[in-house]
Amino acid sequence: MNSVEMRTEQSIEKKFVSYVSRNIWGMIGISAYILADTFFISMAEGANGITALNLVLPLYSLIFGIGSMIGVGSATRFNILKTRKDKSCDDYFSNALMFAVLLSSVFMVAGAFFPGWLIEVLGGDRQIVAIGTPYTRIFMLFAPFFMANYICNAFVRNDGNPSLAMKATLLSSLFNIVMDYILMFPLGLGMTGAALATVFSPIVGILICCKHFFSKENSVRFLWKKPSVSKLFQSCQLGTAALIGEISSGVTTAIFNFLILSLAGKDGVAAYGIVANTAIVATSIFNGISFGAQPILSESYGKGETQSVKKLLRLAIGCALICSIGILLLTNLGTETIVSFFNSENNPVMENYALTGVRLYFIGFLFAGFNIVGTGYLSATENAGWAFITSLLRGIGAIAFCAFVLAHFFGMTGIWLAFPAAEGITAIVMMIAIRRNGRSAAFR
Repeated sequence: MNSVEMRTEQSIEKKFVSYVSRNIWGMIGISAYILADTFFISMAEGANGITALNLVLPLYSLIFGIGSMIGVGSATRFNILKTRKDKSCDDYFSNALMFAVLLSSVFMVAGAFFPGWLIEVLGGDRQIVAIGTPYTRIFMLFAPFFMANYICNAFVRNDGNPSLAMKATLLSSLFNIVMDYILMFPLGLGMTGAALATVFSPIVGILICCKHFFSKENSVRFLWKKPSVSKLFQSCQLGTAALIGEISSGVTTAIFNFLILSLAGKDGVAAYGIVANTAIVATSIFNGISFGAQPILSESYGKGETQSVKKLLRLAIGCALICSIGILLLTNLGTETIVSFFNSENNPVMENYALTGVRLYFIGFLFAGFNIVGTGYLSATENAGWAFITSLLRGIGAIAFCAFVLAHFFGMTGIWLAFPAAEGITAIVMMIAIRRNGRSAAFR
């Protein structure tokens, strides 16, 4: 290896560490406010509050997923075209924002007129519907801001400012946590206060991202042009993995809620709420690795730097493996602490379910990190087909199959083992996808 290649390798590694570390902290920030929501709601409303929150998480995931698909896909397309000096890259930011507003209007209408019905469809009884309706109505009315925040953050990150993207995420999450407490307890607004804190946090994130858009370093353009469906489709092809990555938790939550309600009732759903919300923190770490590596991967891919792309993939997988082992150790050593943190009512039934759940469910993160990083790599290198297949398998197909089959034979134990089984199946397919992608014409 000559001196130029050595400097390139060192530069790639340094850039990887810089981007990934900032994105991990940023994604942990997002998960922190979800945990804060869960904790404060458990204090204010007990197990019923956690159950209501868990039942509407699929709606959250769908809104976040669409915003992530448009944002990550459009920003990836923008980055590849910018690297190739293609002036059409300027169209993607405004196109993404316009379609986010159009698509989010569906959620606004549903939130304004049918929030109680949505909770009932998702499995809530009369008491849960009463607790969860104000929360659901408010966060769905603010769907455009959640989607726009994802888009702004993705473009700031891909335009060479991962530090500001991290600050936007962390500060908006801190705002949410502080306002959660103030609105729910001193002001006594309960679930309504939790919803208000949540919906204003993306506005804070967008305002912070605007610092980059008005800076001299900015190369992102907002153009008043007619929205292009073809450009949206091109973007969404590369953002499908991000969509399924987001909604997979929602799909998993919806399936698990229905199965658990029949097996263990509301205490079981509340226990799953603890497991699922804790798992969001672990998932956020791997999303941070994937999102952090994606701009560098797409840039290297756009320049045709095959060796750099392969180097980045090895770095990302290695980082994910180390984090997977660390997460498994921490959750096994601190299971009682995690569960007691959310069990303000000292509910022994919920506690027993949750203790078993955390220990078994988190085994799946030995494979999940590899799968999340793998789908990010496939999207960044324009392999939308394999990215879609692996994301769909992981987020919907494998988890649904494993949940129904294992729950039938092993009850609640089968529910907790469904996630590890599904991630293990996906990991096998992911290895095939990565090997075939590496042999494709794009990498010869």
